[in-house]
Amino acid sequence: MAFYNLENLFDYERDIRIFDEDFTPEGAYRWTPEKYYMKLDNMAYAISQLGLEHCPMGPAVIGVAEVENRRVLEDLIQRKDLASREYGIVHYDSPDRRGIEVALLYLPSLFTVTSSRTYKFQMESMPGYTTRDQLLVSGILAGEPVHIIVCHWPSRAGIRATAHLRQHAASISRHIVDSLYRADPDAKIVMMGDLNDDPDDKSCRIILGARKTQEATEADGLFNATWGLHEKGIGTLSYRGKWNLFDQMIISKPLLSQDYSSLSFWRTEIFNRDFLTQKEGRYKGSPLRTFSNNTFINGYSDHFPVLIYLLKRLE
Repeated sequence: MAFYNLENLFDYERDIRIFDEDFTPEGAYRWTPEKYYMKLDNMAYAISQLGLEHCPMGPAVIGVAEVENRRVLEDLIQRKDLASREYGIVHYDSPDRRGIEVALLYLPSLFTVTSSRTYKFQMESMPGYTTRDQLLVSGILAGEPVHIIVCHWPSRAGIRATAHLRQHAASISRHIVDSLYRADPDAKIVMMGDLNDDPDDKSCRIILGARKTQEATEADGLFNATWGLHEKGIGTLSYRGKWNLFDQMIISKPLLSQDYSSLSFWRTEIFNRDFLTQKEGRYKGSPLRTFSNNTFINGYSDHFPVLIYLLKRLE
């Protein structure tokens, strides 16, 4: 499974319902059809390389963030590096004013969708505030029911000025998890997303309750599969010379089986390959992003993808 923040994957046409005017030919980014299709080709190539070392077909599911609409997803999966895989799409329009949303791509040959829905961000103290919905997709993977939550929690507009927004988003995520556990105490859940917080921040550690392996002991516990990488200083994005691991994979306790007789967690990977990395200059070593100072530099994303591998022993 993979998650990838695609960094402002906008089409080039104006949509008066959202603030996308920068992503038009006349806008700040001079976002032309040529640049759009170059961006699509780059993202398609990056996605086509995910997990090949262990999974030749690529990820069974890929959560994505910062996509404008279904059209950009349909264009993405039809690019030459992805078209042969015939990815399916689960996407809903959300009320985010910037027009960026989450979605799930999946291989129908490996994952069968049985249901999907979204959960809105609603906060009594801020009734006018809108952001991305959280997406829940349930389906069958390797013959077993699996639930996938795709999130993009509210962004940081200062060091801690918006922490309360992410903490509320965490409570929504926890509500989704708890509802799945109530329906099935053995529910296999994978939560993935750009949480705009690190694993040891309050939103993730306390409110969501995603802990290290040895602490995920409660029956309804959650294990943060990216915590160990964070402790080693490995991140998915870099800001002012500091690495953060905002793009996280969090799993339910039933995926922590040790004998692999059923679908179980094996390992986590930050996909920080050389071609996705800035080679020189001030941001050397950081993800090779799409823009630098509003200038298109034909990069990929300002985030690295994150992967988890699940195993099931064949009888």
